[in-house]
Amino acid sequence: MKVNNRGFLKIFFVIILVIAAVVYGVIFGQRYIENEKDKPVISDFDDCLSAGLAVMESYPRKCQAEDGSMFTEDIGNALAKEDLIRLDLPRPNQGISNPLVLEGQARGYWFFEGDFPVVVLYKGQVIAEGIATAQSDWMTEDFVEFKAELEYQGPTEGKGTLVLKKDNPSGLPANADELTVPIIFE
Repeated sequence: MKVNNRGFLKIFFVIILVIAAVVYGVIFGQRYIENEKDKPVISDFDDCLSAGLAVMESYPRKCQAEDGSMFTEDIGNALAKEDLIRLDLPRPNQGISNPLVLEGQARGYWFFEGDFPVVVLYKGQVIAEGIATAQSDWMTEDFVEFKAELEYQGPTEGKGTLVLKKDNPSGLPANADELTVPIIFE
């Protein structure tokens, strides 16, 4: 069998191209795999924020991961309770320090005898309890300004929860309600 120079060159170039393609695939495939390993795993809003991805200026804020997944910032139940109680200070996910100062407005029926209980939780444990006090006549269905100051023992970093409880002297579950707000200890 006789192979001419032209056929040999064609086979030689095809072999070279195949080898080059394999080498290219191995090199860039490995780089792709290494890049994928270095990417952070995004499973919630905080991961998305930490990864430096774009955050939409909405309320609550939203962050979209590179794979298209959308994550929403946890603001507790602030939106669901805004017609009953509003917290001006601290805002959801705001850093707090000791003593914790609270300010806001609540409907008059959130109070009993002009106040309602407030609790600070860290890892599910109560680290502070106090009373928020009406700043004017609370015997109304309108919003009434309130203030509270709580000293807490414990964390100087991490996340916690602030719970503002509707005063419920009857103890009946039907009369219970609460506003929960995530906070950050600083």
